[in-house]
Amino acid sequence: MSQTGEIFEGLLANLKVDNTAAIGERRDAITKSLNNEFRGILGSTDNKLMVGSYGRFTAIKGISDLDLLYVLPNSLRSDYEKTGGASRALTRTRTAIRARYPSTSIKVDRLVVVVEFSNFKFEVQPVFENDDESFSYPDTYSDSWKITKPRAEIQAMSTDDILAGGNLRRLCKFARAWKNKHGVAMGGLLIDTLAYNFLADNPDHRGTGSDSWGLMVRDFFEYLSDEDDHQHYAALGSRQRVKVKKQFQSAATDAYDLCVTAIAAAGQKNAYKKWRAVFGNSVPVIDAVAVHSASAFVDTEQFIESFYPVDIRYDLTIDCTVTQDGFRPQTLRAVLSMLKLLPVKKQLTFTITATDVPGPYTVKWKVLNRGPEAERLNSIRGQIINPSVGNQRREVTSFRGSHLVECYIIHNGVVVARDSLDVPIAADTR
Repeated sequence: MSQTGEIFEGLLANLKVDNTAAIGERRDAITKSLNNEFRGILGSTDNKLMVGSYGRFTAIKGISDLDLLYVLPNSLRSDYEKTGGASRALTRTRTAIRARYPSTSIKVDRLVVVVEFSNFKFEVQPVFENDDESFSYPDTYSDSWKITKPRAEIQAMSTDDILAGGNLRRLCKFARAWKNKHGVAMGGLLIDTLAYNFLADNPDHRGTGSDSWGLMVRDFFEYLSDEDDHQHYAALGSRQRVKVKKQFQSAATDAYDLCVTAIAAAGQKNAYKKWRAVFGNSVPVIDAVAVHSASAFVDTEQFIESFYPVDIRYDLTIDCTVTQDGFRPQTLRAVLSMLKLLPVKKQLTFTITATDVPGPYTVKWKVLNRGPEAERLNSIRGQIINPSVGNQRREVTSFRGSHLVECYIIHNGVVVARDSLDVPIAADTR
């Protein structure tokens, strides 16, 4: 196996969902409560179906949004299809789950009952099964029952993954690692659909081994970057509409460039670092060289994955205001458009300018100093830190180098949004 193969095999192992026991325990407890409520049966875990990324086996470590269908007795259909029936079905589902978890946040949210556990949540949807293996689900907004076809999506994923020699699910997992690293707000079904479409159009990547997975992900990101803007796609298997929350082409272009750099570094001692720029800290250390010198710096960088699960589901945009006594405040982008490098002795205020994360939430920051001067001064920083005031982070430019500032939003114990800014600072020429 080549160095690249080792990197990707290790990445895949590190992406494995690590809380399946906890998920299974809560799933079964919820199902038992619903079987007791709707069927009068104690202790049964029948009549359930896990759908979404977890049900398609494309989820990765950190998954926090789990989709559970509970199949209602068909004898109740005529009653719940009457006026107000959609709301009554969801309310009864919530009441039954609340009896099992009285201190847990449980609420009806239009189509589902949201059960908020620590570090992950279930969206439980009571459904009726139809003759064609689709399901009818309640919509309280329209007071009606609509059709969903998750079994078709699960079957399409399973069948095509076999034909692809396992590379479809692998590609889906690599894409999730990328979106979590770079804060790309893409839903799981959209990722799986795009990966499915890519392998259909690029059969040369079917069945290839781990030595070639770097080429596969490079070509996948190029494929994404070349996509026209869509408001929705037709989901694999079901062909139902999958909404595009935010256009992803620009982020995919950046990922393609990072992959090109990583592939060019094959065989080098720091190749794993190039792939970490694409997928994050889940890329294993392969052939790393320890630093031994009198001026060796202490690597104090921390990674958000060490403190919280990461499952990016929302958008986040940060910006920076640059100020100096006697001068008008300007945005970082405006200053860099004129100067290319940011002078020292400037005050920087990093703020959240846009996010769709529902409150309440917690904000964390990271300020990483990079380059020879940061290492010489033994001041790379990089710890996960709190805001300075409110949700803002205030800093002062001090020495030359490429600096990285990252912001994370934590909701219900999970990082659900992230963004970053590069801050290039010039030398002090005084």
